[in-house]
Amino acid sequence: MSDWIGLDRISFREISRQNVTFAPMAGYFVMEPCVIVAATLMAVGVVGVEMSSNSNRIETYEDFVKVHGVLLAASGLPQSLHRQLFQKLTTETFDAGSYFKIEVCEDGRQRRLVLDSQSMPKESNVFLVDHAWTFRLSDAFSQLQEVPGLAQRMASLMCVDTDLDTDIEEVDAVKGVLHENGTKSNVEDILESEIHNATEKGDGTVKWLELEDADIGDDMLLSLNLSSKFPVVTELPFFSVIIAWKMQFYKDVLNWKSTTQISPLILAFSPAEMPSLSHLNIRGNPLEQNSVRELLEVLKGFPCLQSLGVDIPGPLGESAIEILESLPTLCTLNGVTASKILEEGKHVIDSMLQPRLPEWSADQPLADRVLSAMWLYLMTYRLANEEKIDETSVWYVMDELGSAVRHSDEPNFRVAPFLFMPEGKLSSAVSFSILWPIQNVYKSDECTRDFLYGIGEDKQRSARLTAWFHTPQSYFINEYEKHCQKLQFKSLSYTPTKSSNTESLHRSDGCASRVYTDIPYVEEFLTRTEFVITTEPKDADIIWTSLQVDEDMKKATGITDQQYVNQFPFESCLVMKHHLAETVQKAHGSPEWLQPTYNLETHLPQLIGDYYVRKRDGLNNLWILKPWNMARTIDTSVTDDLSAVIRLMETGPKICQKYIEFPALFQGRKFDLRYIVLVRSMDPLEIFLSDVFWVRLANNPYSLDKHSFFEYETHFTVMNYGRKFNHMNTPDFVREFEVEHQVKWLEIHQRVKNTIRSVFEAAAVAHPEMHSSKSRAMYGVDIMLDSSFQPKLLEVLPFPFEVILYSAIVAESITEVANSSMFVVWFAA
Repeated sequence: MSDWIGLDRISFREISRQNVTFAPMAGYFVMEPCVIVAATLMAVGVVGVEMSSNSNRIETYEDFVKVHGVLLAASGLPQSLHRQLFQKLTTETFDAGSYFKIEVCEDGRQRRLVLDSQSMPKESNVFLVDHAWTFRLSDAFSQLQEVPGLAQRMASLMCVDTDLDTDIEEVDAVKGVLHENGTKSNVEDILESEIHNATEKGDGTVKWLELEDADIGDDMLLSLNLSSKFPVVTELPFFSVIIAWKMQFYKDVLNWKSTTQISPLILAFSPAEMPSLSHLNIRGNPLEQNSVRELLEVLKGFPCLQSLGVDIPGPLGESAIEILESLPTLCTLNGVTASKILEEGKHVIDSMLQPRLPEWSADQPLADRVLSAMWLYLMTYRLANEEKIDETSVWYVMDELGSAVRHSDEPNFRVAPFLFMPEGKLSSAVSFSILWPIQNVYKSDECTRDFLYGIGEDKQRSARLTAWFHTPQSYFINEYEKHCQKLQFKSLSYTPTKSSNTESLHRSDGCASRVYTDIPYVEEFLTRTEFVITTEPKDADIIWTSLQVDEDMKKATGITDQQYVNQFPFESCLVMKHHLAETVQKAHGSPEWLQPTYNLETHLPQLIGDYYVRKRDGLNNLWILKPWNMARTIDTSVTDDLSAVIRLMETGPKICQKYIEFPALFQGRKFDLRYIVLVRSMDPLEIFLSDVFWVRLANNPYSLDKHSFFEYETHFTVMNYGRKFNHMNTPDFVREFEVEHQVKWLEIHQRVKNTIRSVFEAAAVAHPEMHSSKSRAMYGVDIMLDSSFQPKLLEVLPFPFEVILYSAIVAESITEVANSSMFVVWFAA
């Protein structure tokens, strides 16, 4: 077959370049997925390098290393291949087609890369891989529709360009499944065929038997009398390209699946009559009617049993370690060696992972098929400078050859993105991927890479493989159920430990309080006579700053513990999204006003279990992903695709929260409300809620059409950063909302007040270390209403200083609002 599939590479080079603009900035090139590597391009790398020639382009290897040295180190490419990479980049040599070929696999629903040359020693060559499609996530759907040929090429690359044929089902008759005419094979014929084949090939004994897909009922299983017909069934290893959930390959001997709740396992197999049985797979069987002890006793009776396949958690318990301790003759469990399981302390293991393959219907447009399949192929990186990382990640699809490199836990190749700057400046940059062998590879070997290179179990590797493979659902559902049980028992009640004796901030000498601030709004509009601005932090009575006042800042500025500050210690338990969820769950469990929320860095298995349960029960599975500590909906996504949820972890730490799919609407549009909360004390809890709230409206009518998830102005409400901004003051909104929905806003407002009170009570009871008599603070609390007008907490923000300006627009008196807010929060009543 052809080494290259699809459209010509060069015709799409310009597509990649026009979809992503590499701005001329000094900085980092952050390479993802797997591990975010920030490669600092110092002055020699980006600002400019003195070339060895008069040309403005890199012409010598020495100049190439000067410009790209840090990037080369970050890529992991061995130094012995640096010069070869330079030569191929400067001559645009794409010679991989001379060494590899692409083969169709998985019944045409995947492709794999195979070495076509005789051999390739470890670290002997490096190949350029072009990027066929580069884009920002929000632009994906529109580009597939608008860029000529893009949807067609991506559909071909991702094997979704033809209709699935569901009429013909072909499986090897030996395995007892369906023939071309769709009828089931006769089980007894299968057994007789096995005996006949064994007789022709040797001594007439069958050493391997596969019955998993034969649809055998329990009565038939007993009537087959397998123990007497196949007394020496033992091991016949077969090789299969299987991706391990916890490493290794798997060998089956007896594969059987019961169809009823009463297991005949104890009756069907006699250890005395099948003493040679060494490999047994009992996955997927409802064996709950038998106790763990009974099943273990049966299995212990097989003296030669060395390999066992069983669901974990399942009929033998929840721990692989405990199973091995009970069956000491086992050498492998679910395809993983016993020594490795015991050494690494893994309780749940499975190696029978099947790849996730794209699914589509015949009437589904190519663009929709690509959007569904692309998460199996995407890679990502992010640009940055010395000051900050680019707010939006870049996603890309490698060309046909690069996309055919499949996953292995024991790969023989490595792939890394590489930014080539032919003129020594980032403005001239072109992105590629580079491919090189990390093991000796021989003709016809499949070429594989580790999709999760650098990610171990400490970063939830096994769970993250769910993005590409069908991992054991029972394990994740069990983790989710345990998580729910823990939350059910969380109910801490708030009880003040101190009396309300908040001290006044008035100076005893009657002079104005000195305020230090680095916030222009405060300095400009704080005009009350009780206050005077000072430029020295150490001289101030009150510190009102946008920076975190930590020990380092105190040392640098001379701030002491006797000065008042506009923040509480440990307030991150409220203002960072993952900590906020943990705080609320620790105090209240799962209150109605907090959507199910998971920290993907620590609770990915629980989220996957929740997803599977919702899918099983036919419930909505729409989720929103939010970065831990970013505002303005930066790097925020809405999706119902589990692979997308997991892959989006690669752009930074996030929470995953159940999306409010049916929110209350205002004139058909989504909205949320920002309330301003002034906190004077955490113990006792003293908070003030401003009567003026900020109504934030989406620009487009609300929709659950899957294409709308790419439309910022449909699902998000933050429009005051370069988008059309629809301002509406509080009284007008309340009046029109009451008329539209025939509700009383005072009742809704009371529920909102109760919710906000509960949020700060959670912080007070779960984190008593927040209390400080020298702290006062202002927070923004974002609330959304569902279709039943029940409040849902979105997030809490530290001192949203832009609200002073916004509130002034509402009240038409910025001086009045700023000063009244300051007065309430800083002075005890």
